[in-house]
Formats: sequence, structure tokens, C-alpha cells
Amino acid sequence: MNDEQQATDEYLEGSADLLRQACATGRRFTRAELKARRDAGERAAEAGIGLRSLVRAHLAMTREIQPDLPVRELPYLLGALEQAVDAFAEGYERAQQQAVRQQEAERREFIDDLLYGGSDLGRLAERAERFGLRLAQAHAVAVAQGPEPYGDGYSTVRGIEAAVLARFGNRSILLTTKEGRLICIAPGDRPEVLAYFAKRAYAATDGGLVAIGRPHPGAGGVVHSYEEALNALDLARHIDLDGPVLHAADLLVYPVLGRDRQAMADLVETVLGPLQEARGGARPLIDTLHAYFDTGCVATDAARLLSLSVRAFTYRLERIHKLTGADPGDPRHRYTLQTAVIGARLLDWPQKER
Repeated sequence: MNDEQQATDEYLEGSADLLRQACATGRRFTRAELKARRDAGERAAEAGIGLRSLVRAHLAMTREIQPDLPVRELPYLLGALEQAVDAFAEGYERAQQQAVRQQEAERREFIDDLLYGGSDLGRLAERAERFGLRLAQAHAVAVAQGPEPYGDGYSTVRGIEAAVLARFGNRSILLTTKEGRLICIAPGDRPEVLAYFAKRAYAATDGGLVAIGRPHPGAGGVVHSYEEALNALDLARHIDLDGPVLHAADLLVYPVLGRDRQAMADLVETVLGPLQEARGGARPLIDTLHAYFDTGCVATDAARLLSLSVRAFTYRLERIHKLTGADPGDPRHRYTLQTAVIGARLLDWPQKER
């Protein structure tokens, strides 16, 4: 008796007698007999025995008893075998589905603990190894936000995950969804993984936005990077930053400037407040400064960005100089103006024009 047969015999116990009885009477299996076969299938699945081996064992058992059956009973043999295998496979599949649901629940619980830092870090590191993460090293997190929420099992999510894992393998890379967003966790020394993830997420949703946090070590580092990415998305939504990919490392000036909101409000009001006296209010001139600084203080590029002639754009810069006393073209004034413009974005100033 080989190892495969030894492994399967336990789960076929009583099946040969059941087939003989069914063939002898031509009857179908009783409810209790079907339940016994389903239970045997569940136990076989839990033991990790392959279904193909188990089906082969059923066929081999049938071939063994066939020569001993009277000719009149042979027509019932295949029908009885079909019932036995069908009930056995039903139990096997039920156990597999339960195992998948259990794995999904454990994975979701782990991800919640990982991203919210709500678990013992030592225990979290042990659990992380089951999902291919080694939390002793630094990790970075990318968060994709599309026009529509992402959800587990969505074809878009499966497609992005398949593309990333096909290119980089599944070692130390974890993709999941959270609150309608798609998340990718990767080692901090592999920025190409998150860059490729961002590219695929943007292409798959025909738009959207992706933010990438900085690499941080340890289990707490994943939470830190995740929060940085979320903050970048929130900042982009609040001040209308251009995408499609935002790097938290490039946006550090914003939270620094926003920590003392009262001081920032005073700076904005003092430096930019006079612009509210302009015809049409401050907003067109604020937009002028945005374009000027965003294009590296190149008037021709900024004018093109606002669909203005260079002459009209230059006139606006002169009006800003006259009203505020600060010359956007003077490096001595430029830093103060640009800081005030960033503050205006953060404070959504001016909310109302005079």
C-alpha cells in the first residue's frame, strides 16, 4: 500500500459497503449516508489531502468491487458512485470555503491592526510573517483613491494586484483595500514597486490620485507611512494639488506651515490682505501668484497656464507689487509672498471677497 492510498483510505471507510448496498437494492443514499460522505470530505480537506487523489481513490475502490457484483446490479454502480463522489466533494468544497473565509477574516484583522497600530507590536510582527512582511525593515505605503471606491474582489483591484505581483513577486508586498481606497505596502528600499503600483492604479481608473508615504522602520513605521499618504491625499483635495502621484516627502512644508494657524492667518492677512482692494477681488491675483511660483517664476509659462497674454500677466504682477508693496520678481520679497500664498491655500483664503 503506497503513501497516497494510506492517506485516502481513512476518508473512504465504509464507502465500498455503501456502494454494494445501493447496487443490491437499486436505492439512493439516505440523508444520513450523504451527510456521512460530506463529513468525510470536510475532514479530508482539513487534512490537506488533494481532491484529485481522493477522486482517484473512489474510482479505484469502484474498480475493486465491480468484479464481485452480480450482473443485474452493475447498472446501479455508476449512479451510486456519482452520489458518493458528489456528496464527498460538496463537503470538501465547503471546508475549503470556510478556510478561505477564515483566512480572509484573519488577513483583514491583521491589516486593520497594521494600519491603525492597534495591536501589540511584537505579536503584530509575528503575524506579519504569515503575509510576507518582515516588519523589522522599513516599509513605505502607497494609497490610491479613484473616482469610485475600491472594494475587495473588484475586477479593477484584482487586475492591479495581479500586475504588481506578476512583475515583482509577492514577497514583502501586500495589497489590500481600506475605506474605499487601494493600498500597497512594500519594502522601503524598493521604490520601484510603489511607482509601478501608482502607474497601474492611475491607468486602471482613468484618473484618480495616488499618494506615497515616506519609508519608516518597524511595525509603527507602516502606520506612519500610511498616515502620511492619507494626509497627502487630504491636502491635495483641500488645496487642489496636481497629481497623479504625490510624494509625502515633497509636501513636508505644508504641515510645517499649518501647525500655527493663527500665525499663518496673520501672515496671509498682512501680506495678501491688500489684494482684496483690487477690482475683481483678491482671487485672480492669488491665482496669478500660484501660477507664477508653480512655473518657477517664468512669466511666459505662467501666462500660458492662465490663458493670458504675457502683457496682461505682467500687468497683474505690477498690481500685486503696487497693492502689497512686495515685488514677486524680487528674491528678497519672493519667499514671503510664496509662503503667504501657500498659507492662503491651506486656509482657503479668501473665502469671501469684499
